[in-house]
Amino acid sequence: MSEPWTIERIAEALGDHTLAQRFLGEINRTPAHELLTTFAKWERIARITLAAVERGRDLAPFAERGENPPGVWVDKTDQVLEVAERNRSHRVA
Repeated sequence: MSEPWTIERIAEALGDHTLAQRFLGEINRTPAHELLTTFAKWERIARITLAAVERGRDLAPFAERGENPPGVWVDKTDQVLEVAERNRSHRVA
């Protein structure tokens, strides 16, 4: 997004009314000399939130199809061990 971050934009980006109210309350109670630090903290939280929402939108089609999302490591250790055990038991029998 190329729009500048504002208090209103951060509150909207947080996406949750309770979280937005927490942000607004904190901004309103912050002493002037600490305002930039508080703003920067919440801007970072808003950026992370927006990125997570976007990632969720990108991954939703994979979940709908029952597929693993790309780039996500899936632990198959138990599955491999089960196959190995079945193979061993077939050789013994």
